[in-house]
Amino acid sequence: MRALAPQIVRLLNLVACSTPSWHDKVRLLDSTPIPCAASRETVKRSAFAGQAAYGYCPSHSRYFWGFRLYLLCASDGMPICFELAPANAPEREVAAEMLQRIDLHGYTVLADKGFAGADFEALMRELHAIFLRPDRKNEPARFGGLGSIRQWIESTIDTLKGQLSLEHHGAHTMPGLHTRIAQRLLALAACLWHNWNTGNPGRHLTAYDH
Repeated sequence: MRALAPQIVRLLNLVACSTPSWHDKVRLLDSTPIPCAASRETVKRSAFAGQAAYGYCPSHSRYFWGFRLYLLCASDGMPICFELAPANAPEREVAAEMLQRIDLHGYTVLADKGFAGADFEALMRELHAIFLRPDRKNEPARFGGLGSIRQWIESTIDTLKGQLSLEHHGAHTMPGLHTRIAQRLLALAACLWHNWNTGNPGRHLTAYDH
C-alpha cells in the first residue's frame, strides 16, 4: 500500500476531471494540521524526524508536531490539487509553489487571512486569477468577511477529518503518510463523483460511512 500513492493521485485526478466540479470557476484554498506524534518521546523515535516539525494551529490554539496539508478544491469540495509540507513551513510559500503547478487563468481563488500579503496577491495576478480573502481589521475594507463562502472549504476539511479520519491516519513513514492522505482525498472525490452521477450532487457522505 505504501507504494501506491502515485497511482492513487493519478486516479484522483481522473475522477476529478470527469465531474462538473472540474469546470467550476471557483477554487477554495486552505491548509490543515496533520499531527504525527502526541508526546516528546514519540517525536524522538519517529521515522518522521528530520521532516516533520512543530507548528501552531490557531483554530485550536495549540501546537502540534507533524505536517500541514494544503488543499485546493472546487466549491463542492472536489480535490483539485494538494501539497504536504512541514508544519513550520511558510504557508504562502508552500501554497504559491502548489498553485503554480495548475491552470488558474480566469478562476476565482478564495482563501483565509493567513494568505494575505502583497507577494501572494502579485502571484495571483501573474496566474491571471481573481484572489479573494477576508479583510483584516487593520486594512481598508475590500471583500468583507466572506464567512459563508469560507465555510465551504472549512466544511470540506471537517468531512476529511471527521468521516474520513484524516487526523487519525496511523501512518509511521513518509510513503505511508502520502498514501493514507491520498486515499482519503480519493474517497471524498469518489463520493462526489457518485453523487453527480446519481443526480444528487453535493458532499453527502452519510450514506457511505457505515
